[in-house]
Amino acid sequence: MTRKSAVTPWRWALSGALLGLLLSTLVFAPARWLSALVQRASAGQVLLQQASGTVWTGSARVTLTGGVGSQDSATLPGRLGWHLAPALTSARLTLNADCCLQQAWAMHLQPRWNGLRLTLSDAQSQWPASLLAGLGTPWNTVQPQGELNLSTQGLTLDWAAGRLQLSGAAQLDAMNLSSHLSTLRPMGSYRFSLTGGAPVMLALTTLQGSLQVSGSGQWVGGQLRFNGEASAVAEHQAALSNLLNLIGRRNGARSIIKVG
Repeated sequence: MTRKSAVTPWRWALSGALLGLLLSTLVFAPARWLSALVQRASAGQVLLQQASGTVWTGSARVTLTGGVGSQDSATLPGRLGWHLAPALTSARLTLNADCCLQQAWAMHLQPRWNGLRLTLSDAQSQWPASLLAGLGTPWNTVQPQGELNLSTQGLTLDWAAGRLQLSGAAQLDAMNLSSHLSTLRPMGSYRFSLTGGAPVMLALTTLQGSLQVSGSGQWVGGQLRFNGEASAVAEHQAALSNLLNLIGRRNGARSIIKVG
C-alpha cells in the first residue's frame, strides 16, 4: 500500500510535465511550421519566407512561384503579418500588410461535417500586378505591370464533399496595365467581377484603354467556362499585336478567348 502511494505522485508529476510540454509546444509553435504547411498546401506556389514569431502570431515575406522546379518567383513588398485566434468550434485569422491592405483583413473559419466554411470581412486592398509573374506561365511571358485593386463584399466560401460554393461578391480592378510584350504603356484598365451563387457568374470589362477586352463566364461544378474577346483600337494595333496573339485565337483584328 505504501509502495503504491509512493509511485502514484511520480506518475502524476510525469503526466503533468508531459501535458505542460505539449501545451508549451502548441502555444509557442514556431512560424516555420506554418510556412511548411502553406508550402505543401499550395504545391510550392506560395512561400512564407523569413518567417518569425509563432503559428498564432507572426510575419513573413510572401513569395509566389510557378511551383516545384520553377525558376519564376516574385516577392511581395514588405512583410505579411497574421494573428490566428482559435476557438472551440471556429477560428479567426487576421492578416496585415503595410504595402497592400488599407486595414486588417479578417477571415472566419468554421470546420463543418465533411467540409469547411470561410467567411471574409469586407475589405479593399491594392497589390502590384508584377507579383503575378512569379506564378509562371503565362504570366512570366506577359510580365504585367500596374496595380490590382481587390474588394470583397459578403464573400463566403463553402467546401463540402469536395465541392466549392461561393456567395457574395468580389471585384478586381487592374489599373494602368502594361506588358513586356508591348511598347504601349499603359494599355488600359480592366474590371473582373465575381458574383456568387449557383452558378458563380464572372464578367470582364474594359474601363479604359487601347486594348479592349470583354467576356463573361460561369463556374459550374468545379469547371470554369469563359468566353470573351480582345481587340486594339486602330492606331495601336501594331503595338498590341504580339499580346493579342498570346491572349487567344486570332480572328482577323480580334483575339477570341475561350476557356472550358
